[in-house]
Amino acid sequence: MMKARTQGADPDLVSVAGRVSETKGSINLRIEANTRQLIDDAAAVLGKTRTEFMVESARREAVDVLLDQRLFVLDPDRHEAFMHALDNPPAPGPKLRSLLRRVPAWQK
Repeated sequence: MMKARTQGADPDLVSVAGRVSETKGSINLRIEANTRQLIDDAAAVLGKTRTEFMVESARREAVDVLLDQRLFVLDPDRHEAFMHALDNPPAPGPKLRSLLRRVPAWQK
C-alpha cells in the first residue's frame, strides 16, 4: 500500500513540514557486501549511481512513513461519519475534565 502513495509522484516536490534545504551533507553506512551488491545491481538497472539510487529510495520511503502518520483516506460514508463526530463531540467525561484542569508541563 505504501508504494501507491508516492508512485508516479516526484518525491522532490513533496514538502516535509515546509523545510527547504540547499545544504548537502554526507551519510556513512556500514552494510553487508551482499546488500551493497544488491543496491548496485538495482541502481545499474535504472541507470543510476549508488548514491542516486539510495537517496531517492530513502527519500521516497521517508515520505511514505510521514504520509502514513499524517494522511488518511475515507470513503464518502466514513467521511460523513467522521465529520459528524467532529461536529458533535461527546460531552467531556471526568477524565478529560481532570486532564484539562492540570497545569501544562511547559507552564510549570
